[in-house]
Amino acid sequence: MIKEFFKTFRVKREERLPSLVALLLFVTVNVMVVSKYFHVFSLTGKAVWKQFVWNFQVSGFDPITYTVLTIWDASYDPYRHPLLAFFVYPLHLLNEGLTGLTGMNLVQLIVMLPLVFCAYYSFIFIYRICREIVGVSRFDATLLAFFLFSFAYVLLTFAVPDHFAPSMLMLLMALYVSGKCMQRGRRLNIRQTWLLFFFTAGTTLSNGVKIYLDALFVNGKRLFRPKYILLAIVLPCALMWCFATWEHRTFTLPREAKVKAKMIADGEKERQQLLAQFRDTTSLSDSAAIMRVFNYQMQVRKHTIWLENQKKPSNVNKGKPMEGDGFMKWTDISTPRWESLVENVFGEPLQLHPRYLLCDVLRNRPVIVTYDHWVPYLLEALVVLLLVLGSCCGLRSRFFLMVASGVAFDAFIHLVLGFGLNEVYIMTAHWVFVIPIAVAFLMRRLAGRWLMAVRATTLLLTIVFYVTNLVLMTGYFCG
Repeated sequence: MIKEFFKTFRVKREERLPSLVALLLFVTVNVMVVSKYFHVFSLTGKAVWKQFVWNFQVSGFDPITYTVLTIWDASYDPYRHPLLAFFVYPLHLLNEGLTGLTGMNLVQLIVMLPLVFCAYYSFIFIYRICREIVGVSRFDATLLAFFLFSFAYVLLTFAVPDHFAPSMLMLLMALYVSGKCMQRGRRLNIRQTWLLFFFTAGTTLSNGVKIYLDALFVNGKRLFRPKYILLAIVLPCALMWCFATWEHRTFTLPREAKVKAKMIADGEKERQQLLAQFRDTTSLSDSAAIMRVFNYQMQVRKHTIWLENQKKPSNVNKGKPMEGDGFMKWTDISTPRWESLVENVFGEPLQLHPRYLLCDVLRNRPVIVTYDHWVPYLLEALVVLLLVLGSCCGLRSRFFLMVASGVAFDAFIHLVLGFGLNEVYIMTAHWVFVIPIAVAFLMRRLAGRWLMAVRATTLLLTIVFYVTNLVLMTGYFCG
């Protein structure tokens, strides 16, 4: 099994040239991001969290990985990314050693290595899916692989220190492995399911659901065998949940308690300073009267601060949850669905909005931003048309239905429940690969002029997206 795993990452002869061109692209985009922040992030002896989180702004992506690699802690939400901090621990050790040798924090360069690796093999796997699983020509598979990486938030995903890059790699690898099992008439065995679930759910817990959807389409009725259900589903899920709970109690709760205690101490210190100032300026002499008036002023001050906080983008744009506790606190019932679908699901992920370029919705960007011209909407409509036509062509394919089921799961949590809907574009890497896969099914069905028309349209979209997105990204990171 180990030999087969490493064989999966062996680059084939026909993949070498296109993947090398793609590799140069990935390195270039990463260098642009590194160059924008290196003069700040390479410094040592700073307050790490403030240094990274306050200065880094690339849309809504978080630089938590920079923090974890600088001063290791399980800083990710354990119920969303239960194993991610432990996956990157070796990189923390590497960064710690290089910092001691160079006197600089080279965390950006270290993070760049796995990002480029994930981008490179994501390119390889989408190429193989289109070429080997769907069955299009080498030219079409190459075109569709570059088409995927022309999308704005695919390029960005593999250049920012967030968790979406390894997530996309694992999802594509799972689809490829599942597709090969279908072709060979084999099933996903317990060990394969464990391995895929461990890395996929360990990075992003919700994506673990997609591994079991893949297993359902590959194994069919055999999925419901008691042995498989117990050992491949119940046991790994239970272990992952227990580990996340242990991580929450061991790392998250003490950290939150420490932060809360510091806030209380700072608040009390400020209160005493304000009380001393009030005593020095008031004409009142009775202690009870002084405290009564002061407490009233503090209540007014507290309410004023609360009102000001409610006007901040972090509160205005976060959306109203269904409930305030548990997992339901991450839902959103107030963000408009149709506008989000047009601008933030099929708009911003494909082609950047020039206005509020890469701004953060929790800092300085409205939830809905429109394009200033009709051309981007025409391009978006062409992509949606290709997706719809390709989906119709793929409906009889068990493999495509498997891909579509994962996308349907994302649509449910984002568009129905509203999870992350206010900045849904940063989750693009979890689902957008359905577009080139659907187009591959469309290409396989067509011939002659119709096939040439689809190729020409895809090529045109690819060129336009690369030009517009890279120009805007270059201006943002290098301007």
